[in-house]
Amino acid sequence: MSEQLDIITGAFSYTGREIARQLLPTGHTVKTLTRRGLSESPFGDRVQPLPLNFEDPPALAASLEGAHTLYNTYWVRFAHGDVEFSDAVRNTTVLIEAALAAGVRRFVHVSITKPHSAPSLPYFKGKALLEETLIASGLSYGIVRPTVVFGRGDVFINNVAWILRHFPFVGIPGDGQYGIQPVHVDDVARIAVELGATSENLIRDAAGPETFTWDEFVAVIGAGIGCVRPLVHVPVPVALAMAKAIGVLVHDVVVNRQELAGLMANLVVSDLPPSGEIRLTEWIRDHAETLGQTYSSELNRNFRRPSSPWDDLTHSTPTPKPS
Repeated sequence: MSEQLDIITGAFSYTGREIARQLLPTGHTVKTLTRRGLSESPFGDRVQPLPLNFEDPPALAASLEGAHTLYNTYWVRFAHGDVEFSDAVRNTTVLIEAALAAGVRRFVHVSITKPHSAPSLPYFKGKALLEETLIASGLSYGIVRPTVVFGRGDVFINNVAWILRHFPFVGIPGDGQYGIQPVHVDDVARIAVELGATSENLIRDAAGPETFTWDEFVAVIGAGIGCVRPLVHVPVPVALAMAKAIGVLVHDVVVNRQELAGLMANLVVSDLPPSGEIRLTEWIRDHAETLGQTYSSELNRNFRRPSSPWDDLTHSTPTPKPS
């Protein structure tokens, strides 16, 4: 029997990297659709890169031929420059259609908790539309709905720690009583791989074993890294102005209005029993010396990258890499 071929969007990046890390010991052949070259692979030549080119659907389908399972981690955190959420929806729809054309047997898609609960927020609305598109496609599917992901290469929690290390207080939007339930990237990858191993159409939340209010969350990070700061509750416009000022300092988008609205609406807390096993408090303790020592730029990671090694072949419109 031939080895099973699995393809991941973004196996050299964040969530996709951990999915690849868990698939490789199974003996599966793993390839990745990516805008990065082999030189950026954390796996050497064990994961073959293929061009992630949404502008050429036939070529994209050809890249997927022979694949048993496609793990899709592609998305954008926020609109920036010429990239809008509508582009991410269009691109992912092209990917679903290419998987159908290539005869992919299983499509595992990384979504978000409570995607249908915030139709006014483009991030959640786009995720909801894509779930509906995948379900209607006829593909065998598994959908993973993570909350807020932390782990190797983390941006969000690392940058909260960076703020705690560099400022005398932390501005808390509103009353700070809205919830957050972080899940480790290894748990998200594990759930994705479990969904890839079955043919049943399933949707699963990926949420960690600990839930915090925002006040508690910031305090836990501060205590864990030895930088306890006063928490100052401020109106949302003031908090956004503070975040924008920090963004100017670090040349990045720290948080935007829509992300804050989703957080304050308790959209990153699951209503189901936790499926994650790795505890944020223990992870912070294990990484206290390095967490937040340097700022992690979302714009540098996703929008200011050098030209793709595939650009000369595809002439495609630049798109952010998968998460």
